[in-house]
Amino acid sequence: MIKTIGLRSRLFFSHMLVMFVSLDFYIIINRLTSFRQFNEDLEQLVQREIELSQLKSILIAEFSTTWHVSMMWSILSGVIAALLLSYWIAQKITAPLIQIEQTTRKFADGQLDIRLPSSSIPEINRLSRSFNRMALSLEQVEQKRRELIGDLAHELRTPLTTIRGYLEEIADERILLTAPLLERLIKEVRRVERLVMDLQLLSKAEAGHLPLNLQSISLKSLLQHVSENLSTQMREDGPILTFDCPSNLPPIWADPDRTEQILVNLIGNALRYTEQGQIVVQIQWDDHHAWVTVADTGSGIAPKELPYVFDRFWRSQQSRTRYSGGTGLGLAITQRLVELQGGTIRVDSELGIGSKFQFSLPLKGFSSTQ
Repeated sequence: MIKTIGLRSRLFFSHMLVMFVSLDFYIIINRLTSFRQFNEDLEQLVQREIELSQLKSILIAEFSTTWHVSMMWSILSGVIAALLLSYWIAQKITAPLIQIEQTTRKFADGQLDIRLPSSSIPEINRLSRSFNRMALSLEQVEQKRRELIGDLAHELRTPLTTIRGYLEEIADERILLTAPLLERLIKEVRRVERLVMDLQLLSKAEAGHLPLNLQSISLKSLLQHVSENLSTQMREDGPILTFDCPSNLPPIWADPDRTEQILVNLIGNALRYTEQGQIVVQIQWDDHHAWVTVADTGSGIAPKELPYVFDRFWRSQQSRTRYSGGTGLGLAITQRLVELQGGTIRVDSELGIGSKFQFSLPLKGFSSTQ
């Protein structure tokens, strides 16, 4: 029951307890000393056989002396008891605060794995839980930052090493700068440029600084435009790309350029990992959102890899065995673009059977981002 008492109530009751203890000590000490001292004085008067006329003044004087002495001892005892009790209560209340202060100092010094224990005081316990959640979040951010730097260094190392190697060979005149070699160097430079641009876009999207031009757009018209742009990537022996878009589809409220980028990323990703079969883009809607599904019959994703699909620089195990042409940032960018426009995205996949990406965008009049 006492663990549910708040800090304000604890402070109030502690002050009341100190006051009552002090009064109790005052009464007890006063009663013990005053009666005993006054009785001893009366015994001395009896032995001296003092007359009644003199007894009155002597009694008053002795009572005054006895009262002051007993009051002095009572006050001294009450003050000592109050100080000791106040110190004990203050220690009980300030001990977790001191621990919080020490923990935050260690956290500021870089010990991101440190956590605060629970407390019997509800307010401090809530503060500890909030701190632990913040510490866990910052620890995850720091871990992702380190992983990002490592992944970025890995992604840049290959094209830069290739470019440097060829340039050194050309400078030493061991090879000639031919048109195919120049084309390969340009391809590697574009790969680096694409990586930097994707990182910049993802950084702006995650920070919420990416401008959006939200407007009413026809998703069917946008899909036709995307289909025309992707027609150059279709192979004769490759998968068949089909669209299932109802004619009565209501308009959505979204940024046309960012929505097109989402579709290009998902359909382009399906084309990259689907050798044969088909890719189906289907659109449905409910009362508030339009749902776009991009399903393929490609290589699929292993169950253990599904939780990491939208992480930076993630690639499936199959794509690591060959050059995929991507930066590993497309799905991370896609997720942030969908979320910035008030939608959600999810993925289902079976290894060797295919993958299905599904995202939603708000219909016109139902957007939370307006």
